[in-house]
Amino acid sequence: MTFAELHESGFFVLPHAFDAGSAIRLAEAGFAAIATTSHGHAATLGRSDLEVTRDEMVAHVALLTSVVDVPVNVDSADCFPAEEGGVGRTVEMLADAGAAGLSIEDYDPATKAIVPLDEAVQRVADVVEAAHARGVVVTARCESALYGFDDDPVARLAAYGDAGADVLYAPLVNDEERLAAIVALGRPVNVLAAGDHPPVERLRALGVRRFSTGGALTQVAYDAAVSYAKSLA
Repeated sequence: MTFAELHESGFFVLPHAFDAGSAIRLAEAGFAAIATTSHGHAATLGRSDLEVTRDEMVAHVALLTSVVDVPVNVDSADCFPAEEGGVGRTVEMLADAGAAGLSIEDYDPATKAIVPLDEAVQRVADVVEAAHARGVVVTARCESALYGFDDDPVARLAAYGDAGADVLYAPLVNDEERLAAIVALGRPVNVLAAGDHPPVERLRALGVRRFSTGGALTQVAYDAAVSYAKSLA
């Protein structure tokens, strides 16, 4: 099943692998698709989130797609608009690396602010144009709740959907009223397994299609390693 078809088939869990080994194990466990995690990839390099270069991200994606047979979705931050060729070139590079899907965020790490709506919508449109030419699924993300800004995630995601985004996602928007409003926009919706989110049964009932782990599996793995090492002392 393709990544696009998964979003039409009903509710599914999307686990985020942080390296080739975790990708292999998640695929072997039967997950129909996996994703990368910018936080987890950065952690494997001893860095903080959003400190990975575009070339490093693309190489990471190429490695993961080479070791699994399931679709790989890329946590591609803001798609590096300031790099050569802008977001369109980033999409091309990720498609060449084997990505089945990718994301575009509206948080600017350089200014530490949410990108103005008109500019964010244009970026989504540019990403969609490049991605759909290569058969890549686009997830548009509103980061206002994640970073503590007041921008209305429902309104912004509505604009991103109008710009052609295939999937809508507002990390840490977990209240049922706003989740229902996002689902009502008519695109598949992703919810992050973090914070006080509704139980899976409620997510299904609300019409959410995708439940993703984000960087949580990285933290679980690292915590387990430290805990086991301490238990030997």
